[in-house]
Amino acid sequence: MSEKNIRLEVMQAIEHKVEGFIDSFLIPIEEIWQPTDFLPDSQSDNFLESVKQLREESKELGYDFWVTMVADTITEEALPTYESWLMDVEGVNQHDGKANGWSKWVRAWTGEENRHGDVLNKYLYLSGRVNMREVEITTQHLLSDGFDIGTDRDPYKNFVYTSFQELATNISHKRVGQMAKKKGNALLGKMCTIIAGDEMRHHLAYREFVKTILSEDPSGMMIAFADMMKQKIVMPAHFLRESGGSIGTAFENFSNCAQRLGVYTAHDYIEILKKLNSYWEIDAVRSLNDEAQKARDYLMKLPARLLRISERMKFPEDQYNFKWVEANGRL
Repeated sequence: MSEKNIRLEVMQAIEHKVEGFIDSFLIPIEEIWQPTDFLPDSQSDNFLESVKQLREESKELGYDFWVTMVADTITEEALPTYESWLMDVEGVNQHDGKANGWSKWVRAWTGEENRHGDVLNKYLYLSGRVNMREVEITTQHLLSDGFDIGTDRDPYKNFVYTSFQELATNISHKRVGQMAKKKGNALLGKMCTIIAGDEMRHHLAYREFVKTILSEDPSGMMIAFADMMKQKIVMPAHFLRESGGSIGTAFENFSNCAQRLGVYTAHDYIEILKKLNSYWEIDAVRSLNDEAQKARDYLMKLPARLLRISERMKFPEDQYNFKWVEANGRL
């Protein structure tokens, strides 16, 4: 039987568990927070006063902070790309007149994720600290350019990617929230912190998907995990560009900014890998074929290898002047 058919059989075999995953890791729509819970109430007589306060509180946040906020927002707003990608994964079926458990998960997950870009975009707009037209152009470019995270339609690789990426996003939003709070911006701090909480729940879910698959097809899952780490986990916005730029030109500059600010670093990448190795107990997985044994050996040694590499990495200290934010952080 081909690898593709094995993966499809495994996805079908564990589909009955998806409803439980939805109940455990997602929050009912009527109970979860919505963007308007954090933003000035446009129906209130005090709306303009609330906007004025929001703008005042945002003045103490510097250039690197706003660049990171913009890039995080654009990444969240490229959600249609991520949903369409996941809907095309083997085993996720939205056709035949009915949605299977996996497609229900993707839609429910998308519904939760959609609120993140919504609230961050509105906050950026009201803050007056960024050039929203340039932000919107970059967002449209990112949606038009799509992305390629190296997973193809393989559910195993996609779930490794989402397990990793959701935790990376949790770290980024959490640290941005901490920085905002430290600068006296309690509203933005709370907003980013609660977004980070959503990302953590999603990470825990995808992490569980992989653990479940490991019990069904340990060799296939182990090899897929190693394959993803060999090609590196790229960020969803790796094709990021500004107006007039070419695909991906803005992403490296943003990554340097995030590294400089300490929002998401090479060390975080290594720590995420170590946490996944530990949770999935890859050192104890049994019934591996020879190729999977080699994959496991690679994964066990990888954190130390990446740490040695990270110690030699250099990041430019000079600020790149993005069109999204003026160099002094003011427009």
